[in-house]
Amino acid sequence: MHRPGTRAVATLRSWLSPAPDSVLAAVSRQGRSPWSEWVHLLWSAWVFLTPSFSPAGYDARWLALTLLSYPVFLLLYALALLRPESRMWRPALGMVGLAVVLLPWYPAGLSYFVFGCVMLRGTGHGSLGRYLATLMVLNAGLIALALALGYPLQVVGWLPLVTFIIGLVVHADAVNRRKDAALKLSQEEVRRLATAAERERIGRDLHDLLGHTLSLVALKSDLAARLVERDPVRARDEISEVSRVSREALAQVRSAVAGIRSAGIAAELASARLLLECGGVSMHHDVDDSGLEGVVLPAPVETALAMALREAATNIQRHAGATRAEVTLRVERGEAVLRIVDDGRGGAHVAGNGLAGMRERVEALGGSLRIDSPRRRGTTVEVRVPVSTGAPGPAHEVDEGTPQSGRQATAGGVVAAGGPMP
Repeated sequence: MHRPGTRAVATLRSWLSPAPDSVLAAVSRQGRSPWSEWVHLLWSAWVFLTPSFSPAGYDARWLALTLLSYPVFLLLYALALLRPESRMWRPALGMVGLAVVLLPWYPAGLSYFVFGCVMLRGTGHGSLGRYLATLMVLNAGLIALALALGYPLQVVGWLPLVTFIIGLVVHADAVNRRKDAALKLSQEEVRRLATAAERERIGRDLHDLLGHTLSLVALKSDLAARLVERDPVRARDEISEVSRVSREALAQVRSAVAGIRSAGIAAELASARLLLECGGVSMHHDVDDSGLEGVVLPAPVETALAMALREAATNIQRHAGATRAEVTLRVERGEAVLRIVDDGRGGAHVAGNGLAGMRERVEALGGSLRIDSPRRRGTTVEVRVPVSTGAPGPAHEVDEGTPQSGRQATAGGVVAAGGPMP
């Protein structure tokens, strides 16, 4: 049996939990801190500063009305963030009503009016023209009431300008937030469809690869079983043929799986461009057959380079603060050399897991990895792998630099342009 206090706490916790379609839930889904919405309450400091401009100052009436009204304002603000966005207009109009009711005795309540007008447009839904018309009506009504109550025009004349400007800024932020959410959903859908298409392709390839072979194995096995007593020599031949076909099928499956697991430079370039340009980073690349001097990269080498490109692009997008990135791939003295350069902040030194995996893949092929990241001068990631490698060889020496020169590579993650490689 639950105690009344426990039930009350559970009810309060449930009541304070944001609705799935609330502003706070949307902010959390975008990876932002929910506190970023509560920080706007700092503007309510004008409630406590307004009396300093009034002849009455901080009198008993101001104190009493503040103690009564400010908790109500905080409750309405919390409801606007925690309840569904489609009902955000209700607490917003509640703030406007609170300011109107207190207007005859409480000039500081004008701050509640500004908050209410701004939060009417906090979701970015509906027509902008309709919102502006609503602001005009509300401001005209409040100013008319204030003048009728004896307020000087200079005390309330600033309200339309402030509510219009802040309201438009909040509207633009809300619209951008919704567009970012839609873009994220579309990217996730593209990835899901690409994954489904790849699974279907793998299924078709395996069916084409094994269907005929397994049918042949079954047929010859049945034939050998029937011949084992009548013609043992021919039965042994059929069994040998089954063994040969099975080994060939196994080799084909291993080759197909290796191809599935390998990552191509072209595919990773396209993925990196999409990732970076969605994050506002312009990406340019110089990767084509002319720079490879006619050399065909072995699958393990191409896979190692492609994975290095993926790690570097992810790091640039998440941590670098860059506006431009360049990717080049060349063959120099028998080595495939991949360079990823960005113009981000550089100079960071935080351990992660990305470099460990990248380094292992590269060094297993006898290659080397170098990261040059001077502070405020971007980052260069350079990967060198021998193009003729077919088996693991001795790793090259890696110039990791020193913190004094700004050149950095850690054992735990790529530290490039302001953050760890994930």
